[in-house]
Amino acid sequence: MTDASWWRGAVIYQIYPRSFLDTNGDGVGDLPGIIQRLDYVASLGVDAIWIAPFFRSPMADFGYDIADYRDVDPLFGTLEDFDRLLAKAHSLGLKVMIDQVLSHTSDQHAWFKESRESISNAKADWYVWADAKPDGSPPNNWLSIFGGSAWQWEPRRGQYYLHNFLASQPDLNFHNPDVRAAVLDNVRFWLDKGVDGLRLDAINFCFHDKQLRDNPPKPKEKRVGRGFSPDNPYAFQYHLYNNTQPENLDFLEDLRELLDRYPNAVTLGEISSEDSLATMAEYTRGQRLHMGYSFELLSSDYSAAYIRQTVAQLEAQVSEGWPCWAISNHDVERVLTRWGNGNASPRLANLLTAMLCSLRGSVCVYQGEELGLTEAEVPFEALRDPYGITFWPNFKGRDGCRTPMPWNDSSFAGFSTVAPWLPIDETHKTLAVAHQEADPNSVLQGFRRFMRWRAAQPALQRGDIRFLDVPEPVLAFVRNDGSEQVLAVFNLGKQPQTVALQAFDTVTPLDGHGLQQGVLQNGQLALPGHGVLFARVA
Repeated sequence: MTDASWWRGAVIYQIYPRSFLDTNGDGVGDLPGIIQRLDYVASLGVDAIWIAPFFRSPMADFGYDIADYRDVDPLFGTLEDFDRLLAKAHSLGLKVMIDQVLSHTSDQHAWFKESRESISNAKADWYVWADAKPDGSPPNNWLSIFGGSAWQWEPRRGQYYLHNFLASQPDLNFHNPDVRAAVLDNVRFWLDKGVDGLRLDAINFCFHDKQLRDNPPKPKEKRVGRGFSPDNPYAFQYHLYNNTQPENLDFLEDLRELLDRYPNAVTLGEISSEDSLATMAEYTRGQRLHMGYSFELLSSDYSAAYIRQTVAQLEAQVSEGWPCWAISNHDVERVLTRWGNGNASPRLANLLTAMLCSLRGSVCVYQGEELGLTEAEVPFEALRDPYGITFWPNFKGRDGCRTPMPWNDSSFAGFSTVAPWLPIDETHKTLAVAHQEADPNSVLQGFRRFMRWRAAQPALQRGDIRFLDVPEPVLAFVRNDGSEQVLAVFNLGKQPQTVALQAFDTVTPLDGHGLQQGVLQNGQLALPGHGVLFARVA
C-alpha cells in the first residue's frame, strides 16, 4: 500500500482535546497532554489520530465556533505545541488529521465583526444576510439544529443573519467566490504545516438556497433524524434548502484540487442530510472527498438487519467512493450504553470494535471506546453543552460522552490535578487505563490484540464485502481482496446462536484475534453470546 493510500482501511482514533489530558492544571485538556499520551495511542495499533478543534475560539460550542482558523486557542497551547505534536506523531508512525469547520465561524471572527457593521463594507457579503419580512419576522422558516429559528437579528445592519447551529455561529456565504478562496487559503495553512488529513465538519452545510425558499413540513411519522431527536423542531422539516445544495459539489472539487497538491493528505467529510447515504455516495464520487461518514451507525438502531441494510445501501450507491464508519463520537451517546441495552459487558465492547473494523471502509474510533467506557451520568447543574441545556430533560446533550479520559483511579482519574471541566464518572475509574494495562483480559488488551491481528488481514482492510443471509441477531459477510476471502460472523446478542453455514467448500478458522470463537461442525456454526467466527473460505 503506497503512502498516498494510507487512509483506505485505516483506523482513525478521535481525540477530544478538552477531555484527553490536562498538563497545566486548569481542568481542561491540551495539546501537550496529547503529546504526552501519543505513545499510548500508538500502542493501540491505530493508523491515525483525528483531533477535534483546538483553534482560537470563545468556546460557545467548545471549539466548533472558530474565531481564528490559523491559531491555537491559549486554552490548548500554542502553534509550537502543535508542531511538536505533529512531529512526535509522525515519529511514531501516526498520521494526524484535524477538524476543519468551513461552513460557519464564530461571531467573534474578524470577518463577521466587519460584515455586521454595514451593508457596504468589504466583508458585507461574506455571511448570509437577508431582510426581514414586512411584519419583521425572519426571512423564511429555516430552523437551527440547536433550537429555534436559524435567523438572528443584527441591529447594526438592520438585517437577519443565518446560523444553522448556535446564534453565535453565523454561516458564511459560499456563493461569494472571495469567501471560498479565503476558506481554501485557511486550509492550505494547515496542509503546509504537514497535516495528513482534514475531518470536515458539517461539510454539506456550506451552501444555502439563494432564493431562501421555505423548507417543506415533514409528517410526524417521518420525524427521525441523525444528530437530533424527533421532538426537536428541526425534525419537523425536510431540509431541502438550508443545506446540501448542488453548488457544494463544485466547491468540493476545488477543495480536492488543493488537496491533490499534497499527495498524502486526505479529506473525511461529516454528512448529515435528508438522505445521508446518497449524499455520502455523491460527495465521494470523482474528484471530491476521499471519504465520507454519516450518523447512520451513530443512531440507537441496533440489529444485524439495520447494520446490513445501512452498509448494503451505501455499497449499492457508492462507485469509486470510500466510506468511513463510526459507532461513537463526541456528539452521541457512547455505543456501549446506546447499543448495550443495560448489558455493557467487556465482551460486547470488543465484539463491537471487531464488527466495526471488519466492515468495508475506514473506521473512526472515539477515545475511551478501547476501554469500554459507557455514557457518563452528568447532572443538569454540571452540564456545559448548550444543546443539552436547551433540550433538557428529554435530551441530555453531548456531555455524557465528553467526560475526561480515566488514566488511573486517583481523585481526578489522572486527567488533571484539579476538578475538570466536566465531572469524572466514578464508574469510569474502575475502567482506567492503569487498571486495564495490568489485566491481560481487559477490553484495552483485547482492543490491541484485535488491531494487531487486523493489520495482518489485507482482505479486512481493503476487500469488497458480500453479506450472507443469516437470522437475527447474527451478522455475517465475506471480505474478498482478490487473493483471499475472509468470512466474518458476529453474534450481536448475548444468548448463544446456531446458524447454518453451508455455502463454502472449505472453511478454515482464523485465530489470534482474541475474541471468543464459534465452533463449526457439519455446516452448523455454534456461536457463544457476543461470539465471532473469522475464517478463510473458498
